[in-house]
Amino acid sequence: ALRAPPARRAASLAVSPAAGPADERVETRVAGLSPGQPVTLRAVAADDRGCLFQSCAHYRADRRGELHLGTDASHGGDYTGVEPMGLFWSLAPAGMEKPYQRLVPRGTGAPIKVEVLVHEGHSPPGAMPGPVVAKAEVQRLFTAPGVRRIRLKEGVVRGSLFLPPGDGPFPGVLDMYGDEGGLIEFRSSLLATHGFAALSLPYFDFEDLPRVMKELKLEYFEEAARFLQRHPKVKGPGVGVIGTGKGAELALSMITFLPEVVAAVSISGCSSNTIADLRYGEMTLPGLRFDMNKVSVSDAGVFDIFEALDDPANPANSPCVIPIEKAEGHFLLVVGEDDRMWKSSLYAELAIKRLRQHGKENFELLSYPGAGHRIDPPSTPFCQVALDRVLGVPVLGGGESKAHAHAQEHSWGKIQEFLHLHLG
Repeated sequence: ALRAPPARRAASLAVSPAAGPADERVETRVAGLSPGQPVTLRAVAADDRGCLFQSCAHYRADRRGELHLGTDASHGGDYTGVEPMGLFWSLAPAGMEKPYQRLVPRGTGAPIKVEVLVHEGHSPPGAMPGPVVAKAEVQRLFTAPGVRRIRLKEGVVRGSLFLPPGDGPFPGVLDMYGDEGGLIEFRSSLLATHGFAALSLPYFDFEDLPRVMKELKLEYFEEAARFLQRHPKVKGPGVGVIGTGKGAELALSMITFLPEVVAAVSISGCSSNTIADLRYGEMTLPGLRFDMNKVSVSDAGVFDIFEALDDPANPANSPCVIPIEKAEGHFLLVVGEDDRMWKSSLYAELAIKRLRQHGKENFELLSYPGAGHRIDPPSTPFCQVALDRVLGVPVLGGGESKAHAHAQEHSWGKIQEFLHLHLG
């Protein structure tokens, strides 16, 4: 009699938790494969405008026909090595989509849904993958249950206040992004998930705020800091501020001039005021300028603006320097050593030199080799080149995906520790 071949067990994929905070790790396990079987794992997600993002990696099942992304290495695809969250941080626009887009949520109410698929065989990125043998969906949440989002129209201040569940009071943090403008909320909502009262603060190109960043008045930021500090759910006496790019530099100015602000996290910031003049009462800090003649453009049309900002160390530019030695509070400087937007490593050195010259040691530096410009919360997909909203062209942000992903994960924990330490 003919013996039937042994029945193949069905492969299964488990990703847990199936729904959890977007900045936390998931465990990904595959079972039911043949021993040593080659498979391609893919992740697919869409942003809120329907743009498709995907990533892939090549694995081999172990002797038991199992795979665990926490301990097993990828041998190819979009990343190699043991990277439990590699499929998430390497998500990039699919082939038919416009390149250089970022997968960051516009709003924070809806999760980003990621489908994880297991395909037979090893297929290179962009190629047609083999048959699907297992799949699962994961939801990455930006707002924990019970977090409240309150839209602000408080005097001149605009934005969104995110409050953790419970009575509080909570440490208060103002959160700002860079010269792309508008309201960017996902970091604030994740901070609220971790127990901070976080105010996502836009400063131009939102509602009735100025359309473009011509000159900025520190009074606007002062009003926001006072609003947060006086909020019944906010622990006093001082508040913190976290900023990226232009927002980092504003954070440095706020802790320097505003007594309400006692802790500042500067991510990829400059130690001088840039681009737009900053006014406060009778005082003006002029902005360093960009020299468009120092911009280079690659054959692929990618703009490299690394050399374009005026040199803050040039004595002629000393009026632009933020006098951070006047700050009573504490600084956390976070930089990627491969930032190609501008020289954030150098700017951090200049800031530290200035503090030390005045006998101050009220700072901590986190400097990451191989990380680029926008160091966001963990698993935010790495984007080496991003479309600049102001210039309307792709601009090089620098970095290498794996090093950048590790910097995001490490700095996020350190940022929270720093804010808890100085805000209670």
